[in-house]
Formats: sequence, C-alpha cells, structure tokens
Amino acid sequence: MNRDTVLDARGVSKVFEEGPSRVEVLKAVDLQVAPGERVAIVGSSGSGKSTLLHILGGLDKPSAGSIEVAGENLASMKEAARCAHRNRSIGFIYQFHHLLAEFSAAENVAMPLLIRGVRPRSALQEARELLARVGLEARVEHKPPEMSGGERQRAAIARALIGRPECVLADEPTGNLDRANAQAAFDLMNELHVEEGTSLIMVTHDEGLAARMDRRLALVDGALSS
Repeated sequence: MNRDTVLDARGVSKVFEEGPSRVEVLKAVDLQVAPGERVAIVGSSGSGKSTLLHILGGLDKPSAGSIEVAGENLASMKEAARCAHRNRSIGFIYQFHHLLAEFSAAENVAMPLLIRGVRPRSALQEARELLARVGLEARVEHKPPEMSGGERQRAAIARALIGRPECVLADEPTGNLDRANAQAAFDLMNELHVEEGTSLIMVTHDEGLAARMDRRLALVDGALSS
C-alpha cells in the first residue's frame, strides 16, 4: 500500500470488443494523485475521459492494469467490498446531477450515509448542515424539480462530500451550467476541497477551469500526458 498517494493507477487499459470490432479506448494509463491534489483531465469528445473516470472509481473494470484507491486494490476486491470501499473513499459528481426526483435535497445528500448504515436522523442532520454550508439552507426540503440547475449541482457537490471521501471524481461537473453557475460550482468545489483536504480529479472540456487546477493532463489517442 502506498499512502503517499490517494489514487494510484498503473498500466490501465480498456478495450471494447464486439464481433470483429476492437476499440482500444485507454492505453497503459498511469496516474498517481497525492492527498489534497487537484488534477484536471482534458480531451476531445469521445477520447475516453469518462471511461477512465469510471474505472478509477471502480464503476467499471479495466481490461488490464491496477488501481489502488486509499490504499486498497479495487480489482482484487469482491463486489460488495468494492462498493463499501467506494462509499467510504470516493465521491462522485456528474455533469447531470443524478439527484432522485422523489426525495428532498436533504434526503438526496444523506443517501451515501444511509447506504453506509448511519442512522437516518444523524444522516439527515449532517446533510442539512452541509446544505447550509453550500448556501442551500432554504432548500433542504425541496425536491430536485423545485430547484434551479445551479442549486441542484450544489446539492450534488454536497452529496459527493458528505461521507468525507479521500478523493472526489468529477465528470464535466460544470458542463450543464451557464458560465456564472459554472464558476460558482467550481469555486464551491475548491472551497470544500480546501476545507476537507479531499483530492479532486476533474474531467472537463473547459480549459479555463483546467488551468486553475494543480495539474492538467490530456487524454489523447488513449494515452494520458502532461
């Protein structure tokens, strides 16, 4: 286990095969992320950025290579253990908020803790406190359809951070927002990143946001380079 890194990916490849067709999306990708580091990954549409992020988060398996997150090898874990480790160690933010429409903002944000087995009263209280920190104290009982796009994305950021993960993976987290809301969401992620000491890996097409990260990497023809 290398605890000098929060995430350590080595030789990660991904091949999709269907009949005679074979597409190598990722080619021997190496990526090491230090505690508290912010890394941007840029690349053209269809370059494999989202595929890489899903593999790093244990949502998909590589065709080859290894991934350690918070000192644990995801590939060697059984599915239940991998899910539990993902819940404790990784937060996810997507371009589309993926909040559940039938639940309130507080219930959505509390979901990772509820899945972990935290008592509902405690989980909801923590969710309300975090929603207040992101400026949504007046929206805790509102459901996603009753919230603006910027508000929904702030709630999604809160949900990603409520479990105090060591690493947050963000897939085009501002891509569905206008410029003002995109800047506000990015500033919020940075603020919470500093407060919580969480590492952040962000896939983005926005070169301006990428330039504000600690490190910018490009995914080109399946290979990752600085």
